[in-house]
Amino acid sequence: MLVRDLEEPSEKYGEDPWKRPIKDLLEKGIVVIDKPAGPTSHQVTAWAKQIVGARKAGHSGTLDPGVTGVLPIAFNSATKTVQAILKAAKEYIGVMYIHGDVDESDIQKVAKQFEGEIMQIPPAKSAVKRRSRKRTVYYFKVMEIQGREVLFRTSVEAGTYIRKLCHDMGVAFEVGANMKELRRTKAGPFTENTAVTLHQLKEAWEFYKLKEDESLLRKIIRPVEDGIFAVSKVYIKNSAVNSLTYGANLGVNGISKVEKTVEQGKMVAMLTAKGELVALGTALMDGEDMVKLWEGEAVKTNRVIIEKDRYPKTWKSKKPKKTRTK
Repeated sequence: MLVRDLEEPSEKYGEDPWKRPIKDLLEKGIVVIDKPAGPTSHQVTAWAKQIVGARKAGHSGTLDPGVTGVLPIAFNSATKTVQAILKAAKEYIGVMYIHGDVDESDIQKVAKQFEGEIMQIPPAKSAVKRRSRKRTVYYFKVMEIQGREVLFRTSVEAGTYIRKLCHDMGVAFEVGANMKELRRTKAGPFTENTAVTLHQLKEAWEFYKLKEDESLLRKIIRPVEDGIFAVSKVYIKNSAVNSLTYGANLGVNGISKVEKTVEQGKMVAMLTAKGELVALGTALMDGEDMVKLWEGEAVKTNRVIIEKDRYPKTWKSKKPKKTRTK
């Protein structure tokens, strides 16, 4: 962490993200659904939205209908962070079917060849342009081999297609291969251990609405701040918060501290001393310059999350000059 002008959390303003009133938590909340096989990610998101009566909802990282596992869904204001969640690394466990007989040693050898930086062309049925692009496979572990079926666990950079990864391995095997089963076990900080089913979400909601007991719902709905795990962070002074909620850019004098990973041109998250997500923006300079320069704009504000006037107004709006009339 690089420190410019360290400021302690205020006792008068702001709140601990995990202690928000339940209505605020729902307004800026994320639920991690254990997606079942069958429905599309869009359908699961629509059902979750309907259950909690959200105005809008959006999911991060589309899973094919037959794929199960971790599907983060953001509600209302938290939908502005979906792109940030998409940047996080993903982990999967799956079964690859090899179309011919291949020695176990050769399977292990090829698996190692596909670790690290690879080139991948998205499959024909994808929402992105089909062109070769670099992606990182952090690891590809062969867990078990039974005949032509290979049980594997892999962690990959966001935007890596596991179906295509299995296909490309099949080419390396010289006999072909395809993905037979797949489950996402992790998306950034969200794991299958904390994921819930739609039925569990419905139960928690009914418990809250009918019995006015929010305990179950609080265990399920996570604060929006959990969704920015993979984004570099800039901590700002209390005096800078209100102006950002009106769309102003962040100046260097409004910065308390920044993470060393902050890089010019990259997405950053601006937070209060209490860890509340104020807005997402684009860094206009590197983190080191943010703590060294005397003046200048440090971050361009793109998406505001926190409500207006939650923090005190310390800035003055420019009034138009009066003109004389004859």
